Amino acid sequence: MPTEKNIQSRKPLLLSTAVTLALLSLITLNERSSVPVNAQTLQAAGPLKWYRGNLHTHSLWSDGDDYLESIAMWYRDHTYNFLAFTDHNVLADKERWIDVEKSKGKQKAFDKLKQKFPNGWVEERKTEDKLETRLKTFREVADRFNEPGKFLLIQAEEVSDAFQTSAIHMNASNVKELVVPRHGGSVAETIQNNTDALIAQRERTGQSMMIHLNHPNFGFGVTAEDLMRIRGENFFEVYNGHPGVNNSGNKEHASTERIWDIINSFRLGELQMPPLFGLGTDDGHAYHNIPSRASEPGRGWVMVLSEKLTPESLITAMEAGRFYASSGVTLERVTSSTDGLDVAIKAETDLKYTIEFMGTRRGFDSTSQPVLDKDGKEVRATRRYSDDIGKVLARAEGTTASYRFTGDELYVRARITSSRQHPNPSEVGEFERAWTQPAIGPAAK
Repeated sequence: MPTEKNIQSRKPLLLSTAVTLALLSLITLNERSSVPVNAQTLQAAGPLKWYRGNLHTHSLWSDGDDYLESIAMWYRDHTYNFLAFTDHNVLADKERWIDVEKSKGKQKAFDKLKQKFPNGWVEERKTEDKLETRLKTFREVADRFNEPGKFLLIQAEEVSDAFQTSAIHMNASNVKELVVPRHGGSVAETIQNNTDALIAQRERTGQSMMIHLNHPNFGFGVTAEDLMRIRGENFFEVYNGHPGVNNSGNKEHASTERIWDIINSFRLGELQMPPLFGLGTDDGHAYHNIPSRASEPGRGWVMVLSEKLTPESLITAMEAGRFYASSGVTLERVTSSTDGLDVAIKAETDLKYTIEFMGTRRGFDSTSQPVLDKDGKEVRATRRYSDDIGKVLARAEGTTASYRFTGDELYVRARITSSRQHPNPSEVGEFERAWTQPAIGPAAK
């Protein structure tokens, strides 16, 4: 167990100085653009502000049940600052008419649309047997909703690919052109090919973009071993709000947090690769019966510390690790340094908080065994690794806590859990949480 020199719990402190951004360690998105990952203090001050956003959203342009503008209104009205539309393998950039009754939202969604947007915004046409409406393009909706410094819509895409029976979905944010799924000869090769396609578009156009792996446990399609060695892919969803993506795993499959720890242990301990950052997202599809057990908005998000509310500034901040993932807990300050990791919570009255510092030490047992089913056959799943990986190094109750490096840590991350249950969770029984990005330890290669 940790000693007092490793962990300190105390009352919140207020910093009067500006946010320190001393960047000690550089990694790259594509081995060229710099991504600072270690020493920095994340707290709103001066031009730096916290912006709340969701990077995974579906609409009637693919398999969602509502219109872009209605979804944008929901997020704007629920204190979000930015939203990426990520429909499957399509951009909302062309003229498209749909049959209202045959659409996923049916007449109910259309009637709500007309109520929210009167005075000629909604275009419709009737034939003898059907009512059609034109879907607004991303540009039309963004022009209506974007408000500098307050709310931003981002054009994005869920690049939906597969290898054999494994679903491989990746979100490309702030794209200029559609990323066509590239396929591959394995799960890992498919991920790498789609990552390379996004990087190629970014370099060719000069536009800031980022790509992240979605819900690795959706159909248990992506393992830690698949994602571990992907170059240029430094983000994944540690929390996805869809009730069918198995964030917690099961007896045969590792949880998303376990996958995260395995990947970062090998990346920082053996592979000399940048760490993988963890995102919180909604993956919303259903917008008309909230709350329910459908895939709905408002479950998970990221809080990004950025100078401006622009795609470029947000992506720069996220590549630098200046964000955390949340399903309900708000942080006041996160400081990573050569000494350790410090967390301060923006506490709510009458709630209790548990802060766990999790990480892996140098010299961890890197051996693993395959997962076997009841008949002794190998299951396609993340392999079984030692408990040395992703250990709880320290735990504290309260609104602030610090972990001090002892010298052999590869990384340390914090998971903060509230005493309040999530009001509309991905999995029944969840408590509200926040996840910091990994602080690089003194033993990392």
